[in-house]
Amino acid sequence: MIDIYRKPTTTDTIIANDSCHPREHKMAAIHYLHNRIITYEMSPENKQREGRTIQQILSNNKYDPSIIKEIKHKKKDQAQEEKIKWAKFTYIGRETRFITKAFKNTKVKIALTTENTIKNLLTTRESQHKYKYDKSGVYQLECPSCNMKYIGQTGRFFKRQYQEHYRDYKHGSTRSKFAQHLLENQHSIDSIDKIMDIIHITRKGKMMDMIEKFYIYRETKLNNQINEKLTVKQNVIFETVVRQDPPQRDPFH
Repeated sequence: MIDIYRKPTTTDTIIANDSCHPREHKMAAIHYLHNRIITYEMSPENKQREGRTIQQILSNNKYDPSIIKEIKHKKKDQAQEEKIKWAKFTYIGRETRFITKAFKNTKVKIALTTENTIKNLLTTRESQHKYKYDKSGVYQLECPSCNMKYIGQTGRFFKRQYQEHYRDYKHGSTRSKFAQHLLENQHSIDSIDKIMDIIHITRKGKMMDMIEKFYIYRETKLNNQINEKLTVKQNVIFETVVRQDPPQRDPFH
């Protein structure tokens, strides 16, 4: 028969119930502990002893020990559910909950991730700022005369994208929507550090497309964008974020 072994140095610490983590992450360890009991070939005595240990772990980490009963009940329900799809969201607090509520009555389940990884914690903001124009992603150009905004994306360096907008403006070309706005309204252009803001650094792909669409959507709602407004379509998730998030905040961080 199998039994659960714990090292003498084991602290029995899991994510505390009062920590700022999504509930799904907190429940992961509890599900793991419970799953071992029902999947391992343990004797009734060993199962009872392990059950008492789990109850103590829950109590030590500020959980109601009766939560195990909830898990057992949910597993019975899940066994009867049909196959579902999953969507991943980065957890930033209550704002994420407002978005995921839109999926409440659908067949889409939500998986949550966090940004407080060791890599992100050790990466300094100073180094990110120093080399930000040598990266790719979604950017914003702000007219220095009227503060209207253009949202764009690029798989090349941001500084090269700025140079193209600048060149179109200097040569009187309207290929660039931003240059077209400046020329038609006889507005001036400024240096890259004055008019270009880096919204989100990422690679080419669906993530970049989605972030660009969101910021165009948000600036359209504020009646403040230079992009083509006819391309903006109603979006339930975007609308939820716009209502709950201040304009100056980046919900993707």
